[in-house]
Amino acid sequence: VAGWQHPYVNIFKHVKVEDWRRSAKEGDVAAYMDKTLRCSVFRIRAPVPANGYILVPKNSNRSLELIGRYFYLLFRPMPGKYFVVHLDVAAEEGQVVRISFSNMFKDFKSTATWLQFPFLCGAAKDSVYESTAKTARQGLLGPAPTSVRWTCLMLDLQYILSLYLNRCYSHLKTIKLCANMAVKNMFTSDLVLDPEKTYGTGPMPREMSFPAPKGGSWHDLYDYIKFPSEGTKLPFDSIQKGNPRPEANCFSSKRNPNREESHCVSISKPIQDRVSLMQQITTPKSLPRNQTTVVTSIPELGVVSSQQDVGWLCPDDDQQKQSAIFSPHQSKPPRHPDGSGLHAFVPPQDTFSRDPDESEEEVNLCTSIRKLLCKLLPDPILKLNRIIGFGGGTTKYALWTKSGDAVVYPCHAIIVSMKISSNQQRFFIGHTDKVSALAFNGNTTLLASAQTGNHSVVRVWNYQKGNCLAMFRIHAHSLSSLNFSYSGGVLCGVGKDSHNKTMVVVWNTLNVSRGGEVTVLAKAHTDVDIHTMKVASFDDTRMVSCGHDNIRLWRVRNGTLRSCPVNLGEYHSLDLTDVAFEEGNFSNQHLDERTLFASSRSGHIFEIDYSRVVIRNVRRLLPAQQQHMGSREKRTFNTGPGIAINSISVSSSFCVTGSEDGFLRLWPLDFSAVFLEAEHEGPVSLVSVSSDNLQVLAATSTGNLGFLDVRSRGYNTLMRSHTDTVLGFSVDGVRRHLTTASSDGTVRIWNMDSLHQLYDFVSEDSPCSVAFHPSEQVFSCGFSSGIIRVFDISSAKLLAEHNQHRGEVVGLAFSPDGEFMYSAGSQGILALYNSSEEDYNVIRVLCNVVARGGEHAPDALAVSRDSRCLAFVGPSEHIVTIADARSLDELLHIDVSILDIKSPRLDSALKVCFSLASINHLLVATSANKILWVSTETGRLLREMSNVHKHQCSSLAVSEDGRFLLTAGQNTVKVWDYNMQLDINSQMFIGHSQPICQVSFTPDQLGVVSVGDAIFLWHFLALPDYSSVDSSGGQLSSGMPRQTAPLPASPPSQPGTELKEKRPVRPDCYSHFIARFKASTLDQAAVTPQPGEECIKLKAVIGYNGNGRGNMVWSPDLGVFAYSCGSVVVVEDLHTGCQRHLQGHSDEISCLAVSNDAQTVASASGGNNGSRSTICIWDVQNGNCKNTISHHKGAVQSLAFSRDDRFFLSIGDFTDPEVALWSSKTYQLLSNVRMSGPIHGAAFSPSAASQLACVGSHGVYFCLIHTHGLEVDLKVERVKAPAEISDAEQTALCYHKESFLFTATNGGHVGVWNINTQRCLMIWEADEGEIGVLLCRGNRLLTGSNTRWLRLWEVGAVQTVKTTVVLEQEIMLDGTMVSAAFDNTMDMGIVGTTAGTLWYISWSDNRSIRLVSGHKTKVNGVVFSSDESHFATCSEDGSVRVWSTPSNELVVQFQVLNQACCCVCWSPSATKDDACVAAGYSDGTLRIFRLSSSEMEMKLHPHHVAVTAIQYSANGQVILSGGKNGLVAVSSRVNGATTRVIKDHKGVQITTIQCCKPFGLEGNEMWLAASSDRRVSVWAVDWLKDKCDLLDWLTFPAPAYFMDDSPPPSLAAFCPADPDLVVYTGYGVEKELLFYSLTKKQIIKKISLPHWATCFGLSSKSQLIAVGSQERVLKVIKSSSGRFQDFLQHSDSLQMCHFSPSGTLLFTVAFNEILLWEVRGL
Repeated sequence: VAGWQHPYVNIFKHVKVEDWRRSAKEGDVAAYMDKTLRCSVFRIRAPVPANGYILVPKNSNRSLELIGRYFYLLFRPMPGKYFVVHLDVAAEEGQVVRISFSNMFKDFKSTATWLQFPFLCGAAKDSVYESTAKTARQGLLGPAPTSVRWTCLMLDLQYILSLYLNRCYSHLKTIKLCANMAVKNMFTSDLVLDPEKTYGTGPMPREMSFPAPKGGSWHDLYDYIKFPSEGTKLPFDSIQKGNPRPEANCFSSKRNPNREESHCVSISKPIQDRVSLMQQITTPKSLPRNQTTVVTSIPELGVVSSQQDVGWLCPDDDQQKQSAIFSPHQSKPPRHPDGSGLHAFVPPQDTFSRDPDESEEEVNLCTSIRKLLCKLLPDPILKLNRIIGFGGGTTKYALWTKSGDAVVYPCHAIIVSMKISSNQQRFFIGHTDKVSALAFNGNTTLLASAQTGNHSVVRVWNYQKGNCLAMFRIHAHSLSSLNFSYSGGVLCGVGKDSHNKTMVVVWNTLNVSRGGEVTVLAKAHTDVDIHTMKVASFDDTRMVSCGHDNIRLWRVRNGTLRSCPVNLGEYHSLDLTDVAFEEGNFSNQHLDERTLFASSRSGHIFEIDYSRVVIRNVRRLLPAQQQHMGSREKRTFNTGPGIAINSISVSSSFCVTGSEDGFLRLWPLDFSAVFLEAEHEGPVSLVSVSSDNLQVLAATSTGNLGFLDVRSRGYNTLMRSHTDTVLGFSVDGVRRHLTTASSDGTVRIWNMDSLHQLYDFVSEDSPCSVAFHPSEQVFSCGFSSGIIRVFDISSAKLLAEHNQHRGEVVGLAFSPDGEFMYSAGSQGILALYNSSEEDYNVIRVLCNVVARGGEHAPDALAVSRDSRCLAFVGPSEHIVTIADARSLDELLHIDVSILDIKSPRLDSALKVCFSLASINHLLVATSANKILWVSTETGRLLREMSNVHKHQCSSLAVSEDGRFLLTAGQNTVKVWDYNMQLDINSQMFIGHSQPICQVSFTPDQLGVVSVGDAIFLWHFLALPDYSSVDSSGGQLSSGMPRQTAPLPASPPSQPGTELKEKRPVRPDCYSHFIARFKASTLDQAAVTPQPGEECIKLKAVIGYNGNGRGNMVWSPDLGVFAYSCGSVVVVEDLHTGCQRHLQGHSDEISCLAVSNDAQTVASASGGNNGSRSTICIWDVQNGNCKNTISHHKGAVQSLAFSRDDRFFLSIGDFTDPEVALWSSKTYQLLSNVRMSGPIHGAAFSPSAASQLACVGSHGVYFCLIHTHGLEVDLKVERVKAPAEISDAEQTALCYHKESFLFTATNGGHVGVWNINTQRCLMIWEADEGEIGVLLCRGNRLLTGSNTRWLRLWEVGAVQTVKTTVVLEQEIMLDGTMVSAAFDNTMDMGIVGTTAGTLWYISWSDNRSIRLVSGHKTKVNGVVFSSDESHFATCSEDGSVRVWSTPSNELVVQFQVLNQACCCVCWSPSATKDDACVAAGYSDGTLRIFRLSSSEMEMKLHPHHVAVTAIQYSANGQVILSGGKNGLVAVSSRVNGATTRVIKDHKGVQITTIQCCKPFGLEGNEMWLAASSDRRVSVWAVDWLKDKCDLLDWLTFPAPAYFMDDSPPPSLAAFCPADPDLVVYTGYGVEKELLFYSLTKKQIIKKISLPHWATCFGLSSKSQLIAVGSQERVLKVIKSSSGRFQDFLQHSDSLQMCHFSPSGTLLFTVAFNEILLWEVRGL
């Protein structure tokens, strides 16, 4: 029927994809010509893969009906990106299954309708990624590498459905190719086609093939992936590149392509005796599949004796795995023609037996010759001493010894036995991958261990001796469980077979201690999930297992392994996690009495009758607040979420559980109550009771290991560990502390002797590198964001924080004398700091000097021992630079790419390291796997060494005595003779299971530290040679007592004197920006909603921040008008009044600047909690933030663009008077200069792009920009002011024409300067006060001062002798001038004042118009009118302002002098003529204003203290007002008389009064009052009958408040949707909103809050609640569902939230910032 589909179907051709009629595209999908394939292909791009795709067919309801078994896809993932492919496949049963693969998926996931496969991208041949991927066990997943190749992927759809879902394949329905990828085509076929062939048998169709050059190899250019593959891969169930050559498939790991044959190896007799059963490098012999090969005796690893005469090795083969911790390495070519040597490794073949064809004569051939060779001594030179780490492969296994004095646990590929009394460790070394399971026999004489990965090796050890008794493999991977029988005669293991099915294997280990073989007793394949499996303590042939939805009992009989399930009944869907037999290991106990316990993630504990295979009892363990123990499950099954139990252990008297909530709990055997518990920092993954029942071992998934002493109830932590790769470290040699930075986001400090973790620094930013100060208890840390923080450990204080870098910090170092600190960033920036000062001031910053990229981390910088020189790789990867360590001046450039002229490739430098200062050596590790010795004086190559490691050298160090060199490459550490004068110059050591990130000697040279997967502490057995120490004064920092006291670096302070930090003094001028004091701090944890998903949208900003300086910009020619209010930049259309809002700051904006082309606006705001200021660069057209700069430590005083918009200038305030020059294209720092005093303003020359000037406390600064290629320097020359104004602050400046500069002072003087001569020509007094605004256009000069006068001057011809200045016009405004912008003729402009007003000024008709108005002081109230046509605000300045909507223009302002207006409300009248506003004041008065007449209608005085709350009654007949003293007054709206005083709240401030309309109670309305003592009174009233009855009295308890500030306010309101509900919040036991029912007389609902509420508002629709907090967060909550969104647009704590009557608008207020929001709904 489907013959047209044979032999293949070209899918793109079949659907005519280019027409897009039968196919669909979305996002950036385009065709382009690919240079590699030399044909047109489709490119699919999108930021999110789901947003860009090609869909075939177009209508997903239709089907392609392609029946071909094999699906071929010709594609190339985009470098550094993710992609996704979805295939919808129909099964014969009619079900549609989606098959997806992507490099986004980390794990294989399977459901009945969806299979998700991780895709591992390949890389180009010989690339670094390819060489890393060959042996890596992790890190293969993720974005495609840069060298990713075109790939032909073949999916066997029939096999996939059969293998993973047990279904029969029918046809392919739809295909969806999602971004990011390039795709040539795709097709289906029933044939297996070879992409390398275009003719002959099974050729790839020509239209589908990839072109290959004649004579070239197809596999060298492209990847061919078959899935499912024939071999086992890692990760399991992943799609990845296999071996391109089928003939190599008989090996489990690939051979080096350069070696086609195995060379002959000779082994001396002593070594042969130790490795008699380790295979030599010969042709492997395959074994029958059904035979399990077992090694019963292997060498003891890590104990090669120094007395042996022979121990050196020939060069290592790339594909062989080391299994000995020590192995010397030859650095020179072998001197003997046979090339003899030995590899001690775990071979990749399926056999571990020795080749019977080996010759004994050959083995002993070179024994006598080798005895004469000189080698590195002592031998071994390193001994593993301590390891800091736990887990890696698993945290579910840690074992007690029978005596209870030691604990055995895995640490990546090493097994550690630690004595709990002394923390002394010993190691079991031999595994080549992470250990996944451990097991002890009953008397802990035998230890079994398994490793994860493809080579799932099981080892059995003699625990006391530490030697391996047997090693064997099974044809399984992912061994996840091991368990010994009590006698040690049976070992049971659980893993996965090649088809990913669960496989259980039982071994006979009865004779292993006596040298006998380990044989397989039985094995079984099953589809059942097994989480753990244990051998019964009373019968070696019986086992029990548990997993998802099952508990099974197993038994070995007659060589077969059978099982039966326990009927779980209604609990069949539970996830079972662990099983444990009751106490008792004696076989005389009757089987009927055996009880089995099982735990689950739902909190259920099962008691199972083992003999009857039935459940005796089921209990559910619940959190403490809801436990109902001691009863059958029927009573507690639905009582809430249970405790998710991960592990269970049973003793004779109690049971222990470890749970996901981090608690270890001890229960009686009836689980009636918890009688002991210990809380951990993470989920408890293991619990184990010691054999004496006195101690309980606990492990957590976060890498912590400890035990609980049951008698003393004390808890002891044995080990803490990083949960991810350790990136770098630094050692404090004086205190023997070690600090480490890890990918898990933590920086930790360890005691190197006790292994205890001393400190833990957690940051949202990822740490990259760390460095200890050489003498002080201080360390610095560099982060991926470019921030560098310096910490004082003794005081746990942050000393300094710098942000000189844009990318991650790749290098951090102190000079040995402690005077300086250095940092290098991945974007090429190098910074020098003064570490002798506590704030670590930046001395110099250089751009583009360090090689870009992160491959040089974490030790990209090296400082010489005499603190004179600094070395690093840069400015390119081929150059090494040596600079002066005190100034960063360049001393020497060394090009490593030209040192080897014979090499066909350019060599690049990776790492640098100084040797002793006396010999002037710099060591450079290169990408060609070499180490170069270079002279630091001449740059001449002195020596080189090749083939240092199999892989590139990742770290190197020289010992302090200069005798030894230490290198790290991939997983190995090597120690070398520094002078390379021996026959055998190195020794190699293994143990790490992941690449080593850094290695170094300890400062005392008695140890070595290496980090990667864990922290390894080694003993360095070669004693230091003190005679070889530098004669220049250096010394070994051995930590030993000094023979003589060191000389002081500075004169000692006199008795009684105390050094005090000199604090910056605020300059005496208003022109300098001082941020308004804020007690609030921003909540960094708040998460704002995604764009487009906000439930409220910022509609308008009311007001202008008069506290800013230069925070208004206007480009009259291009129509851009922008100003700031709080943390928002408002871009307003002057014609329509429409606003756009630039939101990105979190603090008060200090200043703005606009580029000359008006396309860019820059804004600056201060930092939070001591962080640096933020400068945002905005695109005016689309409102997007193009860039963010964080550089200045204090606030930013001024911003400016150069005339040609090439440069951008920022100036710090008086706390950090630094001038920073940036590129306007890239916004990278070009140059920065720290000034001698505060700078108040800066301006670029309008004619010369390279000239600018600044003014400040110390005079006038003339600046010149020098450009040298990519480097830019800012030269500054300071000129003192003339004597007449020498004591004054220079506050403002502007250029006049080309050669002159005007400056102003805080005394009102204006000076004229000649730029060329830098002399002041004349001075005149332009004002009586300080001039803060100075503008010049042509011959017209504008001055604005704090006397509120704005003056326009006519300036005549500026000469050296006489200059005429005439005052043309002047206008007095409402406040001090802080910003101004005028057109080119100075006829019209805009001026901002401290009163929060922006004025339009027209000099031609001498008028001023208010453009923008806002409150200057704190806003105390904002409220809508009932018809929402107006709103009113009141402020501390005594003003009540009424605004119109939707224009938000000020209609009228009522001002009361010398009083603060504390509250305001609208009358409920329906007509505009009757509309009134009532306000309460600080003198106790009420004032009623009528809007129609704009006059005060009535003044009332019902209080003697400040009025804090006011409200009209619902019918408008009376006014209720509350005072600070707690009295509530009821005043007549007609005559103003006080008709009633309610004293129930007397003594405490009234915070809220609210009225609502009747809802059926006696009387016609209700009102409530809340006071600050957490009490709320609710009243039912009938004002016409003078009836006011107390309806309810609410008191909310709270603990004592001990903070310095006042407690959060008590707030209450009627729920608009249901007035029966009163919503309350205030200080209490918990941070929450409470819903109190007046009819039920109880709290019916609670909504938890993250912060104390400072205000809240209730919407009349959508059930929305707006809550403000001290942490500047506006939280909008939907009360019905609890959903919420956070908004961070305010720069201070919120004090008011108010919805409009319709619920469509929302006002929020923070100090004087008023934001109006449009409510969309949540």
